Amino acid sequence: MNIALDMMGGDYAPEQAVKGVLKFLNKNAFEGTLTLLGDSEKINDFLKETDFFQKISIVHTDQVIGMNEHPTKALKEKTNSSIAVGFKLLADDKTDAFISAGNTGAMMVGALYSIKAIPGISRPGIGAYMPQENGTLSLLIDVGLNADCKPEHLLQFAIMGSLFSENILNIRNPKVGLLNMGEEEGKGNLLCQATYPLLKENSKINFVGNVEGRDILVDKADVYVCEGFTGNVILKFAESFYDLFQKRNIADEYLAQFNFEMYGGVPVLGVNKPVIIGHGISGEDAFCNMIDTAKRMIQNNFIETVKKAFQ
Repeated sequence: MNIALDMMGGDYAPEQAVKGVLKFLNKNAFEGTLTLLGDSEKINDFLKETDFFQKISIVHTDQVIGMNEHPTKALKEKTNSSIAVGFKLLADDKTDAFISAGNTGAMMVGALYSIKAIPGISRPGIGAYMPQENGTLSLLIDVGLNADCKPEHLLQFAIMGSLFSENILNIRNPKVGLLNMGEEEGKGNLLCQATYPLLKENSKINFVGNVEGRDILVDKADVYVCEGFTGNVILKFAESFYDLFQKRNIADEYLAQFNFEMYGGVPVLGVNKPVIIGHGISGEDAFCNMIDTAKRMIQNNFIETVKKAFQ
């Protein structure tokens, strides 16, 4: 198992990425290699006192794609950037997964054009975790990769989200809900009205019908399906909860679960290799958890499971 990490992506690179790597190796009996991509001198500055060099491989890159750069242009012009090299290693089967908290657009473009979508999937999607009041995690998909969708795209999101919940989040027979403005069949805009029967008739998912915004945090479903515009608005709204709680010094076990550091990054579902995108302000806990998610996706052979579902 070889997991590659972009060490130069994010606001606190490479220090927090290195700390996340060391935290993961300290917590896990990891049988594999972590390939660290970036400025080798800067990376080694934070690795001086580690005992894990036998599990670490450093690939030097001398370019970085900035957060505000145009994704496609940057990938073409900065071929020795940590993100570009990361996707090349992944496409050449030299690594098994790729993680970055860098330029989100560049990660999207790299995932779609370097390792490509799984055959049968027309629109890969991005899932995000939503903490439920009962202590479990639900998955909201899509949260920004596809602002406009067709009904068949939402059906594919539902299948991929259900497989991820079952195989990675360990939820048995996950419930799938269609995010809508009412519970009754026939509610919503044209997209929701056309998607409902597709989900209802598909035997690969446990469809529980329409769900509303007020249901997302109360275990109404395990997978919430929507197009990326709505999903991204909900995600950003949920992320603001934790900042608000912190500012107001509100301590609560459930509210603490809105700290994205607990989960790391979000998976790109529907591409041929595990790709995980982290928040730009990711710290060591986020990087540690992203590595753990990538490890579980590889161990569970998750990509092959998705391929079989779409054959």
